[in-house]
Amino acid sequence: MARQPVVAQRAEELLGSAVVATAPVAGGDVATAVKLRLSSGRTAFLKTLTSAPPGLFEREAAGLAWLAETTPAGGVATPEVLAVDHDCLILAWVESGRPSSEAATAFGRSLARTHAAGAPCFGVDETLFGGFTEGGAPRVDGYIGRLPLLNRTLPSWPEFYAERRIAPYVKVLRDKEMLSAEDAATIDTVVGRGPSIVPDEPPARLHGDLWNGNVLWAGEDRAVVIDPASYGGHREVDLAMLALFGLPQLPQVMSAYQEVAPLAEDWEDRLAFHQLFPLLVHACLFGGQYGARAARLAARYL
Repeated sequence: MARQPVVAQRAEELLGSAVVATAPVAGGDVATAVKLRLSSGRTAFLKTLTSAPPGLFEREAAGLAWLAETTPAGGVATPEVLAVDHDCLILAWVESGRPSSEAATAFGRSLARTHAAGAPCFGVDETLFGGFTEGGAPRVDGYIGRLPLLNRTLPSWPEFYAERRIAPYVKVLRDKEMLSAEDAATIDTVVGRGPSIVPDEPPARLHGDLWNGNVLWAGEDRAVVIDPASYGGHREVDLAMLALFGLPQLPQVMSAYQEVAPLAEDWEDRLAFHQLFPLLVHACLFGGQYGARAARLAARYL
């Protein structure tokens, strides 16, 4: 590991500890990622982004803290937040390994317990992550990747899913001519049938961006979740995202999850409904055929 002076100096300002070496970390889609070796012997992980959107890193840190509230009672593990500011986030380093059957079982149970810890509403109320204003000006109430994530509360999950999770991204894709009018109509029609598709449940405490890349298989047969976009929502959203992007050992994870918090009947048939959201987000971020794929999944419910 060499030492990048600018990155090291910024980390030292926030941590109050000397940085003796730094190394770039591959894989980030939004921010620059750097591994830090501190003079104390500890290793840390720094994410930084020049001209970051307001509250980007603060929201992520708050989401990690909200999930971590469940850890003492057996909920998911998260990395320790060492420092956060408008331009960067520093976390304790998590050494990743291979997903074992034991780790998958433990993760399924811990995810069920985190979901069961609940949330005060569908979305994020103004008390949860410190409100929706910054310096008197409106602030975006969440992010998923680099996209704004609307979290203002609504009274029911079908309403919230339609108005906060689907409609904004369909609009972006239509405005950019990345989604056909026919595909948009299919998605809108199906999402409008949400009350008859999704069983009524109280708000769960969601990770919110739980694809396989945000699950780190650590040592001691455990998993650690990173990069949350947390809010109160239907628990099947997290599960649908895990299935969509191919989490290793998923059958083992789901079996363990069901032991702790059994899902409503036909949950597997509803996965595609809740996969519309991440597919539309991916279409906005990466283009390609994600939007058309979302429409094909939606057509299953016509």
